[in-house]
Amino acid sequence: MKNIIGAAEAPRPPEVKNLSVDEESAGQRLDNFLLRHLKGVPKTHIYRIIRSGEVRVNKGRASADTRIEAGDLVRVPPLRLSESVQAKTLAPAPAKEFPVLLDDDGVLAINKPAGVAVHGGSGVSFGVIEQLRQARPAARMLELVHRLDRETSGVLLVAKKRSVLTHLQDQFRERETGKTYLALVLGQWPSNRKVIDLPLEKYLIPSGEGEGERRVRVVSRDDPKGQRAITLVRVARLVGDYSLLEVTIKTGRTHQIRVHLSSLGHPIAGDDKYGDFEQNKALQKLGLKRMFLHAWRLQFKHPQTGQMVSLQAPLPPELQQFIDHVQPPSPSV
Repeated sequence: MKNIIGAAEAPRPPEVKNLSVDEESAGQRLDNFLLRHLKGVPKTHIYRIIRSGEVRVNKGRASADTRIEAGDLVRVPPLRLSESVQAKTLAPAPAKEFPVLLDDDGVLAINKPAGVAVHGGSGVSFGVIEQLRQARPAARMLELVHRLDRETSGVLLVAKKRSVLTHLQDQFRERETGKTYLALVLGQWPSNRKVIDLPLEKYLIPSGEGEGERRVRVVSRDDPKGQRAITLVRVARLVGDYSLLEVTIKTGRTHQIRVHLSSLGHPIAGDDKYGDFEQNKALQKLGLKRMFLHAWRLQFKHPQTGQMVSLQAPLPPELQQFIDHVQPPSPSV
């Protein structure tokens, strides 16, 4: 059939992609590599094509946690995306800088605001890392060292060199870093409860509202699916009917702090997944529009200097204002 002049060109069918792994991406997990390169593709779909074996590394099957190396060839099957997702994929993230806590040759540390994802994926077009890359086009590499939940604010580390990234991630994996959060919980936390050692398990909501969403729960110590999780708690101060806690995690499980505190009857104020929903409505009327969890302090050994670094992000104004509203500071004498 002859082409009709002026007719809209038929969309090209999706094709197999072959992605070559460069030096900058060497050492990454396969899932993180694909999340970065397949912008706009839902995270659940990426994990599905990995599990099904449709993604191949050097012509062989691979798992999500496979570490890829420079020179590897990653085969990605044809992906069918909706027009809206394709439009988001083509649109670059807006350039944005964030409050800087440290910025040297190898490490960038920022104070991440609440409500911003650390990276794109799972229905989020872009996150902190994509915005930073747009804001710093001359940077040869910017990679997240660790993650924070979207609604959590505070210290976030970004590596500027592959060697720095590997070194810092090793410290996180070997529990050689010190990560302390500030969390406001409902009720008065017992001052003698200083250690929470309860295993956690990830699961998907089977049906109803939130079907298919990931959640985490405490399980028994003999549950084979449970992962050990250790949280240290110190009461910083009582704030009216709430407790402001300094929470240090010794393991980095998903939603660890939120689930541990909630499982013991003291959910984080404003937590929309594991919190007290009726209380959350009342808190919103008092001015708390977000979850009260802040990555306050982070300690680590600098990969390039060998010196211990201690970073601290001040409590965001909206959280400090809420505390002052619930319990106004005492007038100075």
